[in-house]
Amino acid sequence: MPISEEKKQEIDNHIKNDHVFVASKTYCPYCHKAKAILAKYNTKANIIELDEVAEGSAIQDYLLDVTGQRTVPNIFINGEHIGGASDLETLDREGKLKDLLDGKK
Repeated sequence: MPISEEKKQEIDNHIKNDHVFVASKTYCPYCHKAKAILAKYNTKANIIELDEVAEGSAIQDYLLDVTGQRTVPNIFINGEHIGGASDLETLDREGKLKDLLDGKK
């Protein structure tokens, strides 16, 4: 099922306007890891659980078009595509995640 234009606009708005936006699935261990890393920083993230929303599969397909990434979690910070859990974990390990979350480059 293709994604509606309204849903595309909604996802684009989340990417652009949410401090942290994560496309996730409730049963995904990598999503759990990413959410735990973000929780360490008391970050308010807008998380869409794709397995719990009607257009979840279409949203995932749309994010593939936008990012080139099919897998979840699909993470954006300050409108920038970060990648997945391993990318977030690397940023955290290298000490760069806190600055990103604080709005510093």
